[in-house]
Amino acid sequence: MAERKTAVIVSAHSADFVWRAGGAIALYAERGWEMTVVCLSFGERGESAKLWRRPGMTMEEVRSNRKEEAVQAAHILGARVLFYDLGDYPLRVPDDVLFKLAGLFRELRPEFILTHSAHDPYNFDHPLACHVAQEARIIAQAHGHEPQVPVIGAPGVFLFEPHQPEQCNWKPQILLDITPVWAKKYAAFQVMSAQEHLWGYYERVALQRGAQGARNSDRKMKYGEAYQRIFPEVTDALQ
Repeated sequence: MAERKTAVIVSAHSADFVWRAGGAIALYAERGWEMTVVCLSFGERGESAKLWRRPGMTMEEVRSNRKEEAVQAAHILGARVLFYDLGDYPLRVPDDVLFKLAGLFRELRPEFILTHSAHDPYNFDHPLACHVAQEARIIAQAHGHEPQVPVIGAPGVFLFEPHQPEQCNWKPQILLDITPVWAKKYAAFQVMSAQEHLWGYYERVALQRGAQGARNSDRKMKYGEAYQRIFPEVTDALQ
């Protein structure tokens, strides 16, 4: 029996993967892929305002709540989720964690990696996660890093859509049809109660990308996700 194909999603905070890549995760999980989400932090400081408005709230309660939400959302989407618990606002990634992520890439040998945009003036944790994902990929390709472990090839890196793309030097280069799995993505939204104000926003984003996808193809798609490529596509045919 052939081994399952894999992909890794590097998410700065515990909810980012749901809003921005939940459709891709669910779509590939339904195709039999092993989808692994790495949450660098729980988003306990900067992305949990609703929880902090509750009287007597503590840091541990917020972290526990965000972790449980992410576990439930990942389950709905068909992924497993790993938590590196590095804190947020600011997010800081030491070398040992960088090597840990590189080790995960070598273990899983992903076909592709999804992560944040390379620029985001509204949230410095996001481009840092992008940088860390790419640096770990390069380390995992280096023959001199733990030479007893086989290096990986060249998995594609795709940057999911930031909250305000025009301000982030981000352009949609791939429009992914997520219509068949939209119900799963929206169900995962509803688990992320700490950021309920984003449910409607990201539904509108999905509808807009779906409309653009239908206009740029012969697909009758309603919901979409957009991605930017880091590396050129290598192919023997132009389509």
